[in-house]
Amino acid sequence: MATPVMVGAMSIRTSVVVGVYPGQADGVVLQAAVFAARFDAELICAWADPGRHDTVAPPTEAATFDPYLAAHLSRILGGLAIQWSTRRLSGDPARALGQLAESLRAVMIVVGTRDGTVRGSLQEFFAGSIAMHLAHRQNRPVVVIPLSPVSFDDDLPWESD
Repeated sequence: MATPVMVGAMSIRTSVVVGVYPGQADGVVLQAAVFAARFDAELICAWADPGRHDTVAPPTEAATFDPYLAAHLSRILGGLAIQWSTRRLSGDPARALGQLAESLRAVMIVVGTRDGTVRGSLQEFFAGSIAMHLAHRQNRPVVVIPLSPVSFDDDLPWESD
């Protein structure tokens, strides 16, 4: 259980927010869990559904979190000694993650890079990455977990023919 931080007479629960989505590499969530353990924080696994138009889903909508994603998170996080929960967000993922982190006063936001394919890299280049949007639009650290790193001797995916 995360230890609340005392600020004056007010208690603030520490949290780490990680952006999750179906099919995401486990390494992003597992690394976020390492940060949560080191900060003695709750890990908040947030899935942003761009098709929804409200802001953060109320707690009563916990059942609307993708059930397959929730089951997968349970499998990879279930044996770890951290407290974690899920949140379903809506709209632009960067905006939704930033708003959630702000409302929780999270110590950081953890996201992964997109897949290392040329298609994924081009989408990220033209649309802008969630991490880039977060880094420029809010005031907490954004940790980016690389999913398919390439060596410094190799071309980046968008540089190759």
